[in-house]
Amino acid sequence: MTAATDPIRRIGRAGGNDGVDRLFRFVAWANLFCLGVFVFETWLTLIVGVPGPGEALAGGGDIRAWLLLLLYPAGIAAAAAFVFRTPVIGLREDADRITDFNAWVIRGAFFAVLYVGLVDAVISFLRVEEILPVLVGETLANDLARPLFRGPTVHIPLLVLGFVTAFFTRTLGFTWLALLIVAAELMIVLSRFIFAYEQAFMGDLVRFWYAALFLFASAYTLLEEGHVRVDVFYAGFSSRTKGLVNAIGALILGIVLCWTIMMLGMTSRTSIIMAPLLNFEVTQTGFGMYVKYLMAGFLAIFAMTMLIQFCAMLLDAVADRRGDPGAREHDGASVS
Repeated sequence: MTAATDPIRRIGRAGGNDGVDRLFRFVAWANLFCLGVFVFETWLTLIVGVPGPGEALAGGGDIRAWLLLLLYPAGIAAAAAFVFRTPVIGLREDADRITDFNAWVIRGAFFAVLYVGLVDAVISFLRVEEILPVLVGETLANDLARPLFRGPTVHIPLLVLGFVTAFFTRTLGFTWLALLIVAAELMIVLSRFIFAYEQAFMGDLVRFWYAALFLFASAYTLLEEGHVRVDVFYAGFSSRTKGLVNAIGALILGIVLCWTIMMLGMTSRTSIIMAPLLNFEVTQTGFGMYVKYLMAGFLAIFAMTMLIQFCAMLLDAVADRRGDPGAREHDGASVS
C-alpha cells in the first residue's frame, strides 16, 4: 500500500491546479486536518481532563475549551493555506501522499497487535500454569493480573514499538497476521484433540488477531478495489463515469460514515469506543487475555484509516472524472 512509482501519476494539469482541483483538494485536506484536531481534542479532554469544546458551546468552560473549539476552524484554514500554497501538486500526487501516510498507520497497527497478542498470550499462559510468580516474583505477578497495570505497563510500550517498527518496513503485515491466525487455530485443534489442553487465552488470541485483520485491512482493500461490490451497472461504466460514482460515494457515504462512527464512539467517557479504552476493560474469564479494550479501539483505527483512504479515493476519483493520466484499474470483485 504505497504510492504509485509511475511518474505519470504525479503530473497535474498544465499550468497547475484549476478551481475544481483546489476545491476537492481542500475538501480532502480539511477532513484530514480536522481528523488530527479531533484526535488531539479527544486525548486532551478524555485522558488529560481539559474542558472540551462542548462546554464552550454551552456557555461554560474556561479559555482552554474555547481554544480547543477554535482549533477546528484553524485546521480548516490550514488546509486552505496548504492547498493554495502548493498549486502545482496534482490530485493523484496528493492521493498518493495520503495513501502512503495511511499505509504507515496500518503497518503500525498490524505490528502493534502482533506484539501485544504474542506477549499477552505468553503472560496469560504463564499465569494459568502458575509459572509467572516463579519467573518475576509474587508482587509483579499479582500486578500483571490487574488490567490497570498490564495495559499501561505492557501493552502501551508494545503499541509504540509497533508504530516504530512500521518506519523500517514496507510490508503491511496482514498476510503474515493471517498466517499466524491459521497457526493459532491449528494450535487450538492440536492441543484440544491430541493433548486435551485448552485455555481461554488461546481463543482470545484468535479473536484479537482476526478482528485486527478484518478492520485494519479494510482501507487497503478499498485502495486495491478488492472488496466485493454487488452492482448491476458499475462494471459497464466508462472510467470517467466510474470516477463520478466513486467521488460521490467517497464524499457522501464513506467520509460521512467514518465521521459518524467517531462522533458516536469517541466523544465522551461513556461512548462505545472510549469507555472500554479508558477503563482497560477485559473479559470476565480470569486467565484470558487482557485485550478486550484494544478491540474496542480497533473500531477507532478502522474509522480513521477508512476516512483517510476515502479522502485519497475522492481525489483519485475526481482525477478519473477529469480524464487525468495515471488512473488505477477499477476491476474490483463484483457480484452482478
